[in-house]
Amino acid sequence: MNRRFMLLGLLGLLGFGLVEPVLAHDFKAGELRVDHPYATPSAPGLKTGAVYFRAIRNRGAQNDRLLSASTPVAARVEIHRMQMDGDVMRMRAVDAVDLPAKSEVKLRHGAQDGHHLMLFELNAPLKDGDRFPVTLRFERAGTHAVMVWVQTPRRIGTASPTSEHRH
Repeated sequence: MNRRFMLLGLLGLLGFGLVEPVLAHDFKAGELRVDHPYATPSAPGLKTGAVYFRAIRNRGAQNDRLLSASTPVAARVEIHRMQMDGDVMRMRAVDAVDLPAKSEVKLRHGAQDGHHLMLFELNAPLKDGDRFPVTLRFERAGTHAVMVWVQTPRRIGTASPTSEHRH
């Protein structure tokens, strides 16, 4: 994906006041804090990818929910939940992610029971080191853009990358 095109698209959204600017790798949306948005590199030839967050923290006294997401690098984004069903990992699209008051929800790569954003019909493969915008829509906090870094996940306690991400 041409970085100039992505930047121009994000600047256009900012100009129309549809999203807020994000200058750091973490961002704040009202009482929510989105920590470390990242995507994993996509496999050659695949038209799907995934976006994760170290966590979404709700520091407020009221519940919120992540309702949807969009990005110029994919035709469609769905919220997915992975869940163990006996010895089988199941993944299903869900309507929203609940963000209870005074809590933290992790949306991490490799989690056996968790959420992530699934990208469909990618315009181009996601490559390690790339960055792209994702617009998140929350029930209470509104609409906010974050910049996602594409990175190869590291196994905890090692320096070796893992590319295991199957859907």
